[in-house]
This record gives sequence, structure tokens and C-alpha cells, in this order.
Amino acid sequence: MSKSPDLNALRLFERVAATGSFTATAHHFQLAVSSVSRQIATLEKTLGQRLLYRHTRAVSLTDAGERYYDEVREALERLDLATEALGDRGAQPGGTLRINGPVAFMRRQIVPLLSRWQARYPAIHAELLLTDTFTDPVREGSDITFRIGTLADSGLVARRLASMHYVLAAAPAYLQRRGTPDTPTALRGHDCLVYHGEFGRQRWFFRRGDAGAHEPMSVPGTLSSNDAESLVSAALLGQGIVLFPSWLIGAELAAGTLQPLLPDWDKEITPQPQTIHVVAPGKRLRSRTVSLFMDYLFDCVGEIPPWDRWAEPPQR
Repeated sequence: MSKSPDLNALRLFERVAATGSFTATAHHFQLAVSSVSRQIATLEKTLGQRLLYRHTRAVSLTDAGERYYDEVREALERLDLATEALGDRGAQPGGTLRINGPVAFMRRQIVPLLSRWQARYPAIHAELLLTDTFTDPVREGSDITFRIGTLADSGLVARRLASMHYVLAAAPAYLQRRGTPDTPTALRGHDCLVYHGEFGRQRWFFRRGDAGAHEPMSVPGTLSSNDAESLVSAALLGQGIVLFPSWLIGAELAAGTLQPLLPDWDKEITPQPQTIHVVAPGKRLRSRTVSLFMDYLFDCVGEIPPWDRWAEPPQR
């Protein structure tokens, strides 16, 4: 009779497969890298199959490893849910909540909200993966993922959190020095600070009220960046005009350190309005910890998100 794989080794294998790194796995479980490597090697010997290719800078799955990873991930998820279900429902919830989302959105909006929530449930440990790169929540082992923009078809459960409300804004010092634009066309005579991400230099779209489609406009500027918060900092210093979502600059608008411009114009960065969604693997929604956080999140955001409460957003 063949020996059964060790449960701890399976958890280590799942993490190595998800992260592609022995080092990240060792840090996560607070183990030595050599211990992780040794347990994975023992697992491979027990199974009689090579699961991982070990490269100098990364680790990748063999074909057998890919098939085994899918089965192991699902089995561990079922085990964790079953263990949680057996717990005392009146006891303080615990465990780990893994949340994935865009860097600036997570820093500005989710970290403060999560901090208040964890104060209620101190036994819960949260792991944040902040990245502006598209990730697979299932492969990364994320319980909850925030997505901004158009959702691709997937097997994930998606819930709409809020609409994106873009605001054109500048610091009072800039407007005193350069004047206040009264139309989108007037922006051609101004210094516009434009985000430049993986899809290139961002375009700005404008529409007067509900009249027709949003029209694109290329705007001039002396500074662009792939880091939105750097552009916000430059705008606060009076360098130029930004077009960003209210979740990024709502606090500055409320404080008056940035002033909204062209209030009668609808503003976007794509031809279609953007939306914030929360996506999750369907099975994870059965977790008490995930369910508690989702309820708290949607209660806090409400119909008008906190970042839009500096002013009523325009009607769509």
C-alpha cells in the first residue's frame, strides 16, 4: 500500500505552485527555504512524479504538477471550509482572508476599511496582494479580488461595488497661475498630468451632459507616470491638471487642496463608463470570514461610496 502525502507538504506545494517561489512560500509559513524544498522533494518521491521544474529565478509546474495542483487546491479549499463549518458559530471568527486589488485603490480605500474591520475581529489575519497586473484569483489563492474596468468572462462570482466617477482637478495655486479652463478644448493650453500604464498613455474622454458619445481628446503635459499617486502629488504641488477617479482624489477634493473642473462635463478614460467589481471563487463565498467581510464592505460603501461624498456624482 502506497504512503499518503503529508497534509503540510500539500499546503506547501499549493503555495509554491501559486506563487512560483520557494522563498515566498517559506516566508508565508515562516519556514526555512531548505525545509520547504525538502518537503516538496519528499512529496514528489511519495507520488513518484516530478511536480515542479526548478529554475534559477523561478519555479514552474510540470504537466503532472499542473493536474495535481488543480486537484490539491480544490481539496484543501473543501477541507478548510469543512473545518470552519464545524467550528463554534458563536465563537470569534478567525483564519486568513486573502485580498487582491489595484495598488492605489487598495491603499486609499480598502486598507483603512480593512483596519476597522479587523479591529472587530482580531483573530482574523489578512493578506493583501497589491498589484496593477491582472492576476488569476484561483491560481493566486485570493478569497476576494477587486477589479476596475470591464470584466472578462470567467467562472468567478462578481458583484458590482460602485461606479467610477472621474474628476478633472487642479490645485488652487495652479489655477491662479494658469487660469481655469472652461471647456475640454481649453485644456490644450494647459499642463495635463497623464497616467501612462501598461496600455500606453491614457486618453481623456469628454461629453457634455447626456449628449451623444464621449469624445476623446489628446492633452499636452510635461509629466506622465505609471504611478497615479505620483501624479496626484505633482498636482498638489501646482504642476498641472489631473483626471482621476474620486476614490483616488476624493479626500483632496473634500479638503479643497484640489478643485474640480468642468463640472458640467462627463469625464472618462475610456469610451464607456468604468465600474468597480468584487470577484471571488464561488466556493469561497461560503466561508464565514469572507461573508463577514463582504457584508461589511458593501455596508460601508453603500449607494454613494465614501469617496464620492464630497459632492453628488453626476447621474448616469
